[in-house]
Amino acid sequence: DAKKALADLIVHVGEVEGGRLRVGDVVEMHIEKGRRAAVRANHSATHLLHQALRRQLGAHVAQKGSLVAPDRLRFDFSHPRAIAPAELRDIEAEVNRRVRENAVVTTHIMTPDEATEAGAIALFGEKYGDEVRVVAMGEDPESESGSFSVELCGGTHARRTGDIGLVKIVSETALAAGVRRIEAMSGEAALAFIEERDEILGRAAATLKTAPAEIPGRVAALLEERKRLEHEIKETRRQITRGDGGGAGEQEIAGIKFAARTLENVPPKELKPMVDDIKKRIGSGVVALASVSESKASLVVGVTDDLTERFSAIDFVRVGVAELGGKGGGGRPDMAQGGGPDAEKAEAALKAIAKAIAETAKAG
Repeated sequence: DAKKALADLIVHVGEVEGGRLRVGDVVEMHIEKGRRAAVRANHSATHLLHQALRRQLGAHVAQKGSLVAPDRLRFDFSHPRAIAPAELRDIEAEVNRRVRENAVVTTHIMTPDEATEAGAIALFGEKYGDEVRVVAMGEDPESESGSFSVELCGGTHARRTGDIGLVKIVSETALAAGVRRIEAMSGEAALAFIEERDEILGRAAATLKTAPAEIPGRVAALLEERKRLEHEIKETRRQITRGDGGGAGEQEIAGIKFAARTLENVPPKELKPMVDDIKKRIGSGVVALASVSESKASLVVGVTDDLTERFSAIDFVRVGVAELGGKGGGGRPDMAQGGGPDAEKAEAALKAIAKAIAETAKAG
C-alpha cells in the first residue's frame, strides 16, 4: 500500500540513525536543497549539451543514455567517430554561451503531436501518454519554437539557464560501436575541477621553472633533449662494445672466434645492433651478448654468414635461455634472442653457449 511504499522509499533514499521504520509511522521529509539544485543544474546542462552536439555534429546525434547526479552528468549519444578537440571546445563554448544568456527555462503540457510540431526531441523507444511535458530553454529566434533546446522531459530543471553557472566537459570516450560518451560537470563542481587543474598546472610550471603558458614548449624541448641523449647513450654503448678494448671477452673455440659479454642495463632492443657491429669487426665467428637489468636477463646470439651452415644462433640462444631459467628463444640462424628471470646466471649462460660451440664444432 501507499504507506509501505513511502516507508520503503525513505529506507532507500535516507539514513535511519536508530530504531526501525514501521508502516503507520509519521515521518517528516525535507528536500536537500543544495543537492536538488546541483541535480537541476546538471539536468538542464544535459539538455543544452544534447542540442549543442546536434548543432555541431549533425542531426544524427541521438541520446542513447544519460546519468544526472549532483556532482556530474554523463551523456551517451550516437556518433560514428571520436570528437576532435577543436569540436569539443566549440561544443563546450556553445553550451556556456547558452548558460550566460540566463534565459528562462519553460515547461508546457502538450499532446505528443503538439510537442512534435513544436520541434521537441523525444527519446526513441520511449512510450508517451496522452499528455507530455515539454521543457524549453535558451533563445534562438531562427527556430520555429524560438528556443535553443526543446525536449520531452519529466525531470527537475533549473529556473533559468544562468542557474547552471558553468559547464565543463571533462572527458569524451567511446562506449560502443557508433556510440560516444561525454562526462561533464556544472556549477561549483565544474569550478572545483578547474581550480584543481589550475593547481596542477601551477605545480608543473614550478617544477619546470617556467610560466604555465610556456609548459607545452618546455615539455616539447625536454622530450627532444631526452631523445637526443638516449641516442647519444645508445651510440656510446655501441662504440664501447666495438671500440678499444673490444677484444675483452673474446676467445677461440675449436678454431671459431667467440665474442661474449655481459652488459648492465642495456635495453634488449639495443643488443642486436651491437651484435651486428661485433660480427662485422671479428669477420667470422659467434657473438653472444647478455644484458642484465634488475632480476632479468636478455640474451642475443649472432653467427656470421659464413658459419650459418655449421652453427645456428637459434640453437645457441636456447642453450643460454635454459641457463637463465627461461623457455624457448628464437630468430634466424644468423641472429636469435631470448631471455630469462635469473639474471645471476648470465655468465653461466655465456659459458653454456661456449660449450655448445665446442660440441657442435667437434661433431661437425
